[in-house]
Parts: sequence; structure tokens; C-alpha cells
Amino acid sequence: MQTRTREEEVLSLQKQLSRQAPTVAITERIKALKHLRSVILSHLDEIEQALFEDLHKSREESYMTETSLFPSKAYRVPQAYGVVLIVSPWNYPLQLSLLPLAGALAAGNRVLLNPSLQSPATTSLLQKLINDNFPAELVYCLGGSIDETNKILEQKPDYLFFTGSPITAKLIMSKIADKLIPTTLELGGKSPVIVDEDADLSVAVRRIALGKFINCGQTCIAPDYLFVHSSLKQRFIEQFQAFVSSEFGENPLQSPFYGRIINSHHFDRLSLLIEQDKVIFGGKTIREQNYISPTLIDSPAHDSPIMNEEIFGPLLPILTFDTIDSVLDHLRLQERPLALYYFGSKNKDIVDKTTSGGCCINDTIMHIVPHSLPFGGVGNSGLGAYHGKASFDTFTHYKSLLVSHKHIDLPFKYPPYDKYSYTLFRRLMR
Repeated sequence: MQTRTREEEVLSLQKQLSRQAPTVAITERIKALKHLRSVILSHLDEIEQALFEDLHKSREESYMTETSLFPSKAYRVPQAYGVVLIVSPWNYPLQLSLLPLAGALAAGNRVLLNPSLQSPATTSLLQKLINDNFPAELVYCLGGSIDETNKILEQKPDYLFFTGSPITAKLIMSKIADKLIPTTLELGGKSPVIVDEDADLSVAVRRIALGKFINCGQTCIAPDYLFVHSSLKQRFIEQFQAFVSSEFGENPLQSPFYGRIINSHHFDRLSLLIEQDKVIFGGKTIREQNYISPTLIDSPAHDSPIMNEEIFGPLLPILTFDTIDSVLDHLRLQERPLALYYFGSKNKDIVDKTTSGGCCINDTIMHIVPHSLPFGGVGNSGLGAYHGKASFDTFTHYKSLLVSHKHIDLPFKYPPYDKYSYTLFRRLMR
């Protein structure tokens, strides 16, 4: 058996503790920062000696450049990156093109927009709306092909904003790694829902159903799978099925309010996830119409395909739990999701015990609505955020600007230093 190094043991311990409590308590942070300051101040002589041995720095220069600051005025100057490439997806082809476009333009960038070929009608309309009404030197809409994206990336745009799957994002990142293009990735993942024993079932049922079946489940922040307290399972199923029927009728195929899967490729992928012997209700498919009915699936195995890939369709696995710790144990083994949803009040501190891009208490998907809330993922579910002011920030490079006082130029900061310089430095910088 291979022995782990000290470094590997430390990393393992830190990751374990981070899974249990993602954020170090504020009292511990304050304590650590104060202690760090104390350690530095109590070892100044050793620090100066080490810097002299490595770089032949005098103690005056060491103090001036390593452990103190000079008076000045500091600013952050917002500046556009330059040319932004926005690659948008097919599931919300208009919104997920125009929202980042608005942010990029607001920040002063020029934009190349590349929507998806999988939503050809909307992509064609976007080309018309953009290219017929804006100068190409400001914003231009491409035709949606992967080849166009690759060609633009080869020419090294100044910023990339990509919305899509983690798999595609990894491919794109591998292609541009040598170009070091600043990037925002809006991805997805398996967003869990937890219905605790004190949840209001009528609220939970309708809000989970809305979040899951809007756009036929093809939403990156849709509830992906469901943990329901075992005491509520049967009542939840009965109310959930009744509510879905009230929304879309006994036959959702005939409902004008129920969507379709984008194409046959995704239809086939979703169909393979349905284990008919575990279907509680739904499970009906019509390939010619890319139709899959709202479907509730009972207790799939944790190693089953439906529990190991983002569903992105109208299939909802339901599992049960007795203690919240068992749910936490499961979540800590998964990639960090784009969203987490909790219904109830007994264990609302689950927000502090888990990491996700966003979170709702007693609701689903609504956290994307307020402009004051940045939207984005973490880890496998994304990099960076946007919406509202955060969109301006995302597409802006904040240049650091320092303006020194020209009439305040302390002579003893320049060598050669006399015997009083070090003492004056220390007194001035306290």
C-alpha cells in the first residue's frame, strides 16, 4: 500500500473539512488574520535576514517593499476587455443570448454572438435582428456553427462567455488553454431538491413542478432529483401527480402549455434514462413528436445513469431520507451543483453546510429573477457570474490605478540609507 505524503494528507483533510463546512467561521477567520499579523511582526528580524540571503535586500528595502505601504490614492478604473465572443445555448436561445450581450455592450465591448444551430429558427431571427440593426463593428451575430466558434477562438478574442454543458466547456477550455483567454462558463449539473418533514407540501409540490417542467425540463437550474422525507413520500407523490394533471391535463400531449424535447438526439438520450419498472407516473414517449410526458421515477440506484448525468428533461427521480445527515453525505460526494433547493425550516442551515452556485429556500429557479443577485455556478457547474450589475463587472477589466502625491516624496525612502532610515520607516508606517 502506497504511503501518502504529508502534503497529500493535509489536502485530504482540508477537502474533508470543506465538505462538512464550506466556509470557515468568521471568528476563526478574524483569529487567523490577527495571528498572521502577529507572527509577521514578531519575526521581522528573521524575515529581513532571509530576504538578505536570497536577494541581498537591505533591511530598509525589505521593510519598504515587503511589509509596509506608502501613502497614495488608489482607484479602480473600469475598462472594456475589447472583443467578446458569446457562445449561447439552445434551451433558452433568446434570453441566454441577449442577457450576456446586454452586459458586454454595457461594459463597452464589441461583440461576436454565436447562438446554437440546434435552435435554428431563433438563431436565424437573432441574425436578422442583430445584423440588420447594428453596425458589424459593434456587434455581429454568427450562424451558430461549432466551426465558426473554433475559427473565432483561433483568432483569440479578448473574452469568452460560454453557456452550455460541462463536457463542451472542457473541450473549449482545452483548446484555448495556450491562449489564456479570460472566460466565464455558465454550465449545469445535477441540482438537488430537499423536501423536509416540516415542509408545506402544497407549496413544495407546485413550485417543484414549475421548476421541473417549465421548458419541458430543459433548464440548467431545473430540479434534477428529489429527496423527500420518508414520512411525506406517499402524500407528496399523490399531490404532485394531481398538480401536474391540473397543469397539463390527463394527457399533456394535448396541452398547449407543455413543451417538447429540442430534437431526436436528446429525445433518444432521455428515453434511455427511463426505467419503466420504476416509473410512478408518466413515462410516455413519442419519438416522431419529440414528446416525453412529465415523469416521476421511484428510487433509482445511485449508480444508475439517471443519477449520474444531468437529466435536462421532464424526468424527476424521487428518493427518500430519514435524517438530513444522510442527504449531506450524498451531496458531499457529488460535483457542486448549479442550484440547491430546500423546502422546510428545520434544517435551513443546509445552505451553510453545502456549496452550490445558487440556492432557494421554499422555491425553485426564482433566484435568477432579482437583478441584484449574480447568477453563476461553482466548480463543475460554472465559473464566474452575471445578471444586473454583475454582468457589467463580468465584462469589465478593473484596471488598478495609483496616484502618488508629487509633493510628498520622503527622501529617506531612497538609498543610500542612513542609520535613522529604518526607524523612520517603522514609525511612519504604523
